[in-house]
Amino acid sequence: LINNVLYVVILSAALDLVGPRLPKAIVLLFDVIPGFTVKLLAPYFIHHVPYSLRVVVCCALSAAGMLLNALTPAYTDGGTISTKMAGVVLASMSSGAGELSFLGLTHYYGQSSLAAWSSGTGAAGLVGAGAYAFATNTLKMSVRSALLASSFLPSVMLFSFFAVLPSGPLGALRYAKIPSSTPAPQPSGSDETEEDGSSEGLLVPTNKAVAATNDPFPGSCFMTLKHNLHRSRFLFIPYMLPLFLVYLAEYTINQGVSPTLLFPLASSPFESFRSFYPAYNAIYQAGVFISRSSTPILRIHNLYLPCLLQVVNLILLILQSLYGFLPSVWWVFLVVFWEGLLGGAVYVNTFAEILENVDESEREFSLGATTVSDSGGICIAGLLSLALETALCGWQIRHGRDWCNQL
Repeated sequence: LINNVLYVVILSAALDLVGPRLPKAIVLLFDVIPGFTVKLLAPYFIHHVPYSLRVVVCCALSAAGMLLNALTPAYTDGGTISTKMAGVVLASMSSGAGELSFLGLTHYYGQSSLAAWSSGTGAAGLVGAGAYAFATNTLKMSVRSALLASSFLPSVMLFSFFAVLPSGPLGALRYAKIPSSTPAPQPSGSDETEEDGSSEGLLVPTNKAVAATNDPFPGSCFMTLKHNLHRSRFLFIPYMLPLFLVYLAEYTINQGVSPTLLFPLASSPFESFRSFYPAYNAIYQAGVFISRSSTPILRIHNLYLPCLLQVVNLILLILQSLYGFLPSVWWVFLVVFWEGLLGGAVYVNTFAEILENVDESEREFSLGATTVSDSGGICIAGLLSLALETALCGWQIRHGRDWCNQL
């Protein structure tokens, strides 16, 4: 929850960070690209870094990033957007490293830990978006105060990791070398050991897994990278592509279309046009939370079907932005909630499929490598949204609806 909550707070504050004249996708890109880069590169070397050190570094980066955003004056008071974006970059790097690290840990703590992780990330969206909307819209807190309060949240992650998480699995964990394509010779009697499942615990590897971790070319970075790229190919179609597509569609909605889904204030529950955007984000995150917590009772094995439905949502909401055919904002609330359900379902079921179908010796790598897909989809969505929001807002102004300029 804590690893992802600041990411959501930053996206919810996008309008307040850059103002109404700049596309909100600018914040999305600065909030995603650094984390995407970390996810793209880190799986190939981060196994050398102890989990405890990773958590400390992630917490430090998160706190520093949020403090930089909170203490920099608002753009209306002479503050520079570039300084705020530097804070967003620090928080993004922390979120990316934290996600692939904690997902990797689910391999050692079992299937229930994946459900807990997914519920936590879903709750992060709900808590982050809901708390920011409540603080700024209902409690009338300043943006500075809301961001400053959120900068203390990383300390909760430190407490959870060092005081709450059971230390047994981590105490038994030893960082092995990246597997090579050539297994080492197995010791005599290995077949009998593999067949005897009674000796296998949560962290005790089989001889097959141990053999897979022996690298005949120790220290060869090129061979390691080449082999890991080869391993990633088998993840692309079944797991990485659907995750990429669903995030591409939903974040194009969130950052490129949602800022233009406005209605007359007299027929809405809001007092200002600024309130629509964080409300949409909070409702979307509620759907994400519910679906990411659903794997104990509902599993989806066909990951491409919800991707298709998400594309339908994107088309529907673009048409709504252009022609305004839905009678009230409540219908948009319903579509945005459905959008969150679909996105969260693809996310959690992708990693559940990996835990079930990928060989044990490959799971930790596969879980970490697949996280690059959602960030890749979000990056492309951010680039699309830069042009899409501007185009939709311009269309509305030319057709007599200038609400997007009144944010």
